[in-house]
Amino acid sequence: MTIYNVDSKGTACPGPITDLIRAYRKASNGDIIILQATDPGVVPDSKAWCGMTKNELVDTKENNGEYEVTIKVTAKK
Repeated sequence: MTIYNVDSKGTACPGPITDLIRAYRKASNGDIIILQATDPGVVPDSKAWCGMTKNELVDTKENNGEYEVTIKVTAKK
C-alpha cells in the first residue's frame, strides 16, 4: 500500500480535484490518497467524486480553514 500526500492548499476549484485525479492515476487498489486543501469545496467535491468513481471516502477533517480528505482507492481496473 502506498500513501499519496497531495498538497492543494492555496488552489481553488477545480485545482484540488484535478490534483486528486493526478494522484489517482498513479495509485493502485488499496492505496490511500490524502488530499489537503484550503478550498472548502474540496469536501463536497471529494464526496461526489468518490460516489461517481466508487472509491471509498475514509475521512474528512477541517482545522482552521485547512481541509484534509482521505480516500482509499478501491475501484481501479
